[in-house]
Amino acid sequence: MGRLAEPGRTGLRAIPRGVWMLGLVSLFMDASSELVHSLLPVFLVGTLGASAAEVGLIEGVAEATALVTKVFSGVLSDWFGRRKLLAVIGYGLAALTKPFFALAATVEAVVLARFMDRIGKGIRGAPRDALVADLVPPEIRGAAFGLRQSLDTIGAVLGPLLAIAAMALFAGDIRLVFWLAVPPAFVAVALLALGVEEPAAVRNARPPRTPIRRAELRQLTHAYWMVVGLGAVLTLARFSEAFLVLRAADTGLPNTLVPLVLVVMSLAYTLSAYPAGALSDRMDRTDLLAVGMAVLIAADAVLALSGGIAATLLGVALWGLHMGFTQGLLAAMVADTAPERLRGTAFGLFNLVGGGALLVASVVAGALWDAAGPAATFWAGAAFTAAALSGLLVMRRGRWSQIPDP
Repeated sequence: MGRLAEPGRTGLRAIPRGVWMLGLVSLFMDASSELVHSLLPVFLVGTLGASAAEVGLIEGVAEATALVTKVFSGVLSDWFGRRKLLAVIGYGLAALTKPFFALAATVEAVVLARFMDRIGKGIRGAPRDALVADLVPPEIRGAAFGLRQSLDTIGAVLGPLLAIAAMALFAGDIRLVFWLAVPPAFVAVALLALGVEEPAAVRNARPPRTPIRRAELRQLTHAYWMVVGLGAVLTLARFSEAFLVLRAADTGLPNTLVPLVLVVMSLAYTLSAYPAGALSDRMDRTDLLAVGMAVLIAADAVLALSGGIAATLLGVALWGLHMGFTQGLLAAMVADTAPERLRGTAFGLFNLVGGGALLVASVVAGALWDAAGPAATFWAGAAFTAAALSGLLVMRRGRWSQIPDP
């Protein structure tokens, strides 16, 4: 499995088998995770008695933990030169946590399970993204990240669909539905362990070394840190998706159909991620990123003004579309602007900063929800997005889409 695309192949056929396998791993794990996450907010509020502010704090701490953990896993993947090993550990830990959601009897138990699950996500995230970058040449990097993201979000569609069917079959027994998340999580671990091979040439080029040094941080370019700052501001605007679920429930969607929220969001995400990534290989990535930010502003406005289920689902679909136009592109921009030997570290630092921003965003969103209502939460998101878009327009003076490997 070589690092470069096979000569003569174009489009999806040019993307190496290893990237496809990593996408399938993400598909199965996301199906498992989103089955749980699509019901977790209503489980916390309706079954365990948590408030919206508590949901925001739980989700903010959980997702921030995942992003902060990525900095250490990214550094370690550069240090050891073994990205796949760390990814297997991360996926394995996440799989082991799945039964605990079904067994949880208190909010604290859910917090612990969510915390450990997100640590697993954090351990695997940066090494996996760096491994994708290792497997492909720069000319198809956007397409590769877009493909992995699309397969990931197919899983995010299948998980909530399974949750809807299981809620109907099991008469709304959320705990019983949670047990269905266990098998696909372990399938993901098996696929990664048996189906993905780290490129020998890249692995051997990364001898063990001191994990991180100040001199190496200086090698991270000004362009890279601009991407980090942009990602942080955008993360402040994109609080936890648990609030999309709560918004749908608030407008009258019954608990049995609440997972439909993540189905709609993930379908829009899936259908847009690969085309956006492939298109970004042929044009300035920041142009597409600006489109994604504009779509997020529209999503927030629709969700703030929503008075019914149909309008809420439209806002959710726009939210998913913005994800497709931003997440893969930001990952590709990190890879564009970071030295190859420091890619794991670069992805880790990017997520460290994003983790802090996500924690703040989710806590603020929950507090606004309880104090001023759902509309205030989404209008605040629109304001932060507008700030990020303004920063991006300033950054467009530089060249971002075709930065060669350092």
